[in-house]
Amino acid sequence: MKLNIDYQEKFQSRHIAPNEADTAQMLKAIGVNSLDELISQTIPEKIRLKAPLDLPPAKSEFDYLNTLKQTASKNKVFKSFIGQGYYDVIVPGVIQRNILENPGWYTQYTPYQAEIAQGRLQALLNFQTMVIELTGMEIANASLLDEGTAAAEAMFMQYSTRKNQSANVFFVSEEVFPQTIDILKTRAQPYGIELLIGDHQTVELTDEMFGAIIQYPAGSGAVYNYKSYAEKAHEKAIKLTVVADIMSLVLLTPPGEWGADIVVGSTQRFGVPMGFGGPHAAFFATKEEYKRSIPGRIIGVTIDSAGDYALRMALQTREQHIRRDKATSNICTAQALLAIMAGMYAVYHGPKGVKLIAERIHGLTILLAESLKQLGYDQLNGAYFDTVKFDLGALAGPIHSEAVNNQMNFNYKGSAVTISVDETTSPEDIKTIVRFFARVKGKSLNDVSFDELTQNLKTVIPADLQRKSAYLTHAIFNSHHSEHEMLRYIKSLEAKDLSLCHSMIALGSCTMKLNATTEMVPVTWAEFSKMHPFAPTDQVGGYMQLFDELNKWLSEITGFAAMSLQPNAGAQGEYAGLMVIRAYHNDKGDSHRNIALIPSSAHGTNPASAAMAGMKIVVVRCDDNGNIDVADLKAKADQYKNELSCLMVTYPSTHGVFEESIIEICEIIHANGGQVYMDGANMNAQVGLTSPANIGADVCHLNLHKTFCIPHGGGGPGMGPIGVAKHLVPYLPGHAVVDIDKGKSIHAVSSAPWGSASILVISHAYIAMMGSEGLTNATRYAILNANYIKKRLEHHYPVLYTGANGRCAHEMILDCRAFKNFGIEVTDIAKRLMDYGFHAPTVSFPVAGTVMVEPTESEPKHELDRFCDAMISIRHEIDNVEKGILDKTDNPLKNAPHTASVITANEWEHPYTRQNAAFPLPYVAAFKFWPSVGRVNDTYGDRTLICSCPPLTDYEFEESEVTTPEYGT
Repeated sequence: MKLNIDYQEKFQSRHIAPNEADTAQMLKAIGVNSLDELISQTIPEKIRLKAPLDLPPAKSEFDYLNTLKQTASKNKVFKSFIGQGYYDVIVPGVIQRNILENPGWYTQYTPYQAEIAQGRLQALLNFQTMVIELTGMEIANASLLDEGTAAAEAMFMQYSTRKNQSANVFFVSEEVFPQTIDILKTRAQPYGIELLIGDHQTVELTDEMFGAIIQYPAGSGAVYNYKSYAEKAHEKAIKLTVVADIMSLVLLTPPGEWGADIVVGSTQRFGVPMGFGGPHAAFFATKEEYKRSIPGRIIGVTIDSAGDYALRMALQTREQHIRRDKATSNICTAQALLAIMAGMYAVYHGPKGVKLIAERIHGLTILLAESLKQLGYDQLNGAYFDTVKFDLGALAGPIHSEAVNNQMNFNYKGSAVTISVDETTSPEDIKTIVRFFARVKGKSLNDVSFDELTQNLKTVIPADLQRKSAYLTHAIFNSHHSEHEMLRYIKSLEAKDLSLCHSMIALGSCTMKLNATTEMVPVTWAEFSKMHPFAPTDQVGGYMQLFDELNKWLSEITGFAAMSLQPNAGAQGEYAGLMVIRAYHNDKGDSHRNIALIPSSAHGTNPASAAMAGMKIVVVRCDDNGNIDVADLKAKADQYKNELSCLMVTYPSTHGVFEESIIEICEIIHANGGQVYMDGANMNAQVGLTSPANIGADVCHLNLHKTFCIPHGGGGPGMGPIGVAKHLVPYLPGHAVVDIDKGKSIHAVSSAPWGSASILVISHAYIAMMGSEGLTNATRYAILNANYIKKRLEHHYPVLYTGANGRCAHEMILDCRAFKNFGIEVTDIAKRLMDYGFHAPTVSFPVAGTVMVEPTESEPKHELDRFCDAMISIRHEIDNVEKGILDKTDNPLKNAPHTASVITANEWEHPYTRQNAAFPLPYVAAFKFWPSVGRVNDTYGDRTLICSCPPLTDYEFEESEVTTPEYGT
């Protein structure tokens, strides 16, 4: 027997699920002889790539991790005292292992189907409650992307709700972090908002100002009493935003008690690693009166069909999909996984534990300041929490050298230095700093009465700024402080949520594919997780190599000249791409080009992003086949040829079809002076077979949390980097702190230079281990799986749109509108799927009354069959309603989902059996996932909005309040 010692397992065989036998059976069912034949019938020949992707050979999982370790070693993990919104943390092991590193939490989808998402909804409600209590505000959302963009959202909320419509000046304290000011500049430009940057203590407040923003503590570390400033602002009808350090609010008077209208910030230091900039959960808290203007997602309390406590996303959860270009924000996501971690940090430590941590940080900061004072250094901040500031003069250079020699990073600005203490700082660290500060002056540690200072530490926070109000008072923050209790609590919530651990999540447009363990492992390596985003460039060689490789690979995949990795969400990528187009036109002297043509089928974020970029939206019709109406496009491009800025197009289309006319569409736009922006939501049907540049696009954002395997995390994190053609490269986003300017860069769109850098390693791993062949095969199998489902279901549910040869791309739309004639809504199908153990496909988008199905390449044939069997069984149930065999109002669809408590109740009064309700197909018994609540009542929840944790003993409902609502989508 000859032995093969060159064998190396291919990662693609682990990522792509269908085996050879499955593939043959699916091809036969579809009616083609080969995968190549299917692809040729699906993707127009004129847009297909002529050569394979030029990527490095695929690595095995073992080899990749070994190679990445070498890359990671080029990152020098110094002790960070830089601060500026980023701090080292101690991640509780029970949270790291059981949430951050647990696929039961990171492979969940956004909780749109609330009945099978009660665990993460409760965890996010905990987060909101934590934020409300710490900030002293009345309502909070379930997180935003980062501190800087949260501040920008606050500015725009103030602008859009201003009473004086002529007011267009926004005051920005010069002590707001520079990365935040940079983003404010980006957001202000398209609306003509004038930023007045200055000293809050001397600025003259005028009627032209609609809002103001200050930092608490300030960027220098100083803690100011802003109460009188807030009063003066309100006298002028100026709304006040406060950017607050959440850890400091444990000791400082919360902004809600001295006049803030909005409080934003980052929860990163509540147990979330720095990760070279992210991902981190920002918070946004405000007054009750602004509840319908607050951006992002809000978790609210409601009741289910039995009248019991339940949770769901409330109010304008997807406002931009409803209001489109009239939306006040394009936010379509959150940082759910990171918000959950931060909330759990508060649950685990409780009010006493968090206060001890804050006091320790504050105490060590005072110890440092007083020790250096004894050495003759003048500390410039009067009151402070965790940051001290010194003007070192000629000693700045020697101090910098000593710090580097001791592997410590401070924040330098000229001769000034700030030093920020965090949770990981120890008394020994303070001694080390004092020792080399002493050495520079020819002194020693013996010149400091260190022990005496340690024994006599007293706060420097003035009495009127010391917090007196209670916080984290709810029982949830006072119950789970032992690890065993915390573990059980986390697991009890996890058990309520359906994730990819349980079954396929066939969400059209959302590409819920395998997030391989090997891709996830490096995220928590110290070399990646403990890096400050503003660390010196000579310390971050590993990250720079990773970014460079990912940039090259994504450029090759898209056909573009370069990428910006900064946008940290898909909608953020849309906005960044449009701002790049805007800058390009302005630079050419074409600032009048402000018309964006957008097909009627587009994602709601497209028109919302275009409006935020200062563009006017003109809608292009779609024809009866769901394709862009080329004649209408041509007419409108010609009509607006002098003002045309761009076309926003999704490809394959939002209807799941490779439009044959795409090259002609792009040529029409270019001929009329416009640029083509391609939405990359459906990139999983392009990689290796065609590309955005190949069809004629100029810009494209990539949803790395879709095509390139970053997990959805229960509603975030995501990443939305943009690729651009050569002529647009100079305009890619820059940054105020780290020099990444391309020559004519727009201001930053995210707080960190490379966005949520630590999760870029996931996409890097995916591409490196798949290689050219693997990535191309992934696309081929995604198309195969979709067309197999189409073949199995098209005789039961009409497929709304197909390509020229009757094929769909990687997804399809199943038409359920006819069922409404006999009382069945598409929502009923979605809820009934839960009884079969599945999360519903995308509901009522892009066409109301439909479901959009996308299986991805990661699902095997038997899972596709299980899903199809469920859909066909539901179709038979619908038939029985139509025929009168099942009651029109009391049937398994209308009553779905059925909980264990309903099934096991003593009484059963329905005309169908318990068996049929809970175990409608034989396989369900072996895979049963029980929804933890019955169908949620959205109407009740919005009518009685509760967005923080109510004591369950107090949460009782009058019988008259429990109604049967009209359930929407």
